[in-house]
Amino acid sequence: MNTDDLNFAYKVRHALNENLDHLPPATTDRLASARKLAVSRKKANASPLRAAQRALAGNASSLFSFEWLGRMGVAVPLMVMVAGLAGIYQYQEEQRIAEVAELDAAVLSDELPLTAYLDQGFNAYVDERAQ
Repeated sequence: MNTDDLNFAYKVRHALNENLDHLPPATTDRLASARKLAVSRKKANASPLRAAQRALAGNASSLFSFEWLGRMGVAVPLMVMVAGLAGIYQYQEEQRIAEVAELDAAVLSDELPLTAYLDQGFNAYVDERAQ
């Protein structure tokens, strides 16, 4: 049980005990007889319930548990994936910039006639290479 469950159980117990004094005597007699019947039907070899996990005061028990390993088992691959995607994006952007720079350098270093810049086909070619 976690702390939320325990807090809820304490609140329910407190609410039930709060109105215990206001119950009619007939109801308390029926509850007492039902409790006696339940106790008499209890198995003789039944052992009391024990807590499956030992806990130290405060949060010191989390130092000795490996719950953080499970959380890191999800977080580490997620961080690696995000870093990998960022690296792929960066590489593709560098490639695109290099292609545009190469095209610009070729256009600027070539001696093209002025009519080539007015040609719509040439502009379409430049736009296609830039994307």
